Amino acid sequence: MERVIYVERGVHTAMAVMEDGRLCEYFPQASLTDHLAETIYKGRVERVVPGMQAAFVQLGLDKNGFLPLEEHSKTVPWPALQSGQDVLVQVKKAPTGEKGAFLTRDITLAGEYVLFMPLNRYVGVSARVTQPEQRHALQEAGRQIAGGRFGLVMRYAAVQAAETDILQEVETLRQRWENIARRAPTAHVPSVLEKPRGALTQLLDDYLPRGNTVLVANDRSLTEAWSSRLPARYEPELSLEHVPGLQKQLEEALRRKVWLPSGGNLFVDPCEAMTVFDVNSAKFTGKRILEDTLLRLNLEACREVARQIRLRNLAGMILIDFVDMDSEEHRRQVAEALRQALQADRVKTVMHGFTSLGLMELTRKRTGLSLREQMTEPCLACGGLGRVERSERDA
Repeated sequence: MERVIYVERGVHTAMAVMEDGRLCEYFPQASLTDHLAETIYKGRVERVVPGMQAAFVQLGLDKNGFLPLEEHSKTVPWPALQSGQDVLVQVKKAPTGEKGAFLTRDITLAGEYVLFMPLNRYVGVSARVTQPEQRHALQEAGRQIAGGRFGLVMRYAAVQAAETDILQEVETLRQRWENIARRAPTAHVPSVLEKPRGALTQLLDDYLPRGNTVLVANDRSLTEAWSSRLPARYEPELSLEHVPGLQKQLEEALRRKVWLPSGGNLFVDPCEAMTVFDVNSAKFTGKRILEDTLLRLNLEACREVARQIRLRNLAGMILIDFVDMDSEEHRRQVAEALRQALQADRVKTVMHGFTSLGLMELTRKRTGLSLREQMTEPCLACGGLGRVERSERDA
C-alpha cells in the first residue's frame, strides 16, 4: 500500500491522506486541525462541584474546561482543588458543541517514539504492539529509561527505533517539560504554556513508522525539512482539487448515503450522542445462498465503515447495524474483519462487540472537529436540522 500525504499551502493550508487512491483523511484548514487537544494551560478554578466530582476551570475560552477531581492514576496522588486556585492542566478533548474542553492534570508530551508523562511513574506500551516478545522488550526498556523519575508509554514506532533515538527523544521531551515548569509560576492566568504539535507533525509522527509514506507539497521548505525522514516531492502547482479522485470522494464523505462497490450501501447518521451506520443490501445480489451473500456484504461494509470513520473523523460512540446474521461464526468473521480494517486508523478506537440487539458498538477518541463540522454549518432555513457547506453561506 502506498500512502501519500498532500499539503497545499495558500491562504489556508489544506492536507489530505490518500492510501492506494482512496481518501482516508482530509483537513480543509490546517489551522483548524491545530486543535486545542494537547494544549497545556495555566488556568484558574472557577468552582468545584462535589456532586459532579469535577471542577470548572477558566482557560480564556468561550466555555470553562471540565476537570475531574479524581483521575485514574495509581502513581499520582492529586491534591484537592479549591475555587480561585491556579492549576496547570492539559486539554484531553477539545471543546465541541455545548461542551467545554475536557481537562487533565496528568500532563503528557507526545513524541514519535514515546509519550512522556512528567507527573506520574507509569510505564506502558501502546496497544498497537501486539507481539508478546515486543511488548515485554519495550516495557523493560521503558522502565530502564524512566528509572522511576517519570512515566512513559512506548509507542508503536519504538519497535523498530534505535535505543539512542528513543533516549534522545526522551531527553528532548524532558527539557520541554522543565521549560514549561519553569515558566508556570510567573505566567499570567489564564495563559497557554505549550501549544500542540502542528497538524503535519502529528500526521507524520503517526504514519512514518508504518512505512510506504510519501509527502507531496507545494511548499519547498516543507519538503526540504522532511526529506531526511521520508520521500518528499515538491510540486509548485499542486492543487488538491486536481488530485485524481479526491474531490469526488470528499463530496461523498459529506453525504448521508455511501455506495459500496458491490451495490450495497451505508447510511451514516450523526447525532448528539453517537453516530449510527446502517448497512443495506440495496442493489447487491449474491450468487450463493443467502447467508453467504449477507456475509460477503457485511465484510465489504467493514472496510468502508472503517475508512468513513477516519475520513469523517467521527468520535465518541459509534453503532453499526450490519445486515442481520444468524450464524455466530459469521458474526465472528465480521468482527475480525472490522478489527483488521480499524488498524489503519491512527486514532484510538475500541471495539466493544455486538450488543444484545445485534449492533456492533465502538468508541473512538475525539481529535478535534469532525469533517462535517469543519466543512458545513447548520442550515438557518430549516432551524438547524440540515447543514449547508460553508462556502455556500460565505458566498
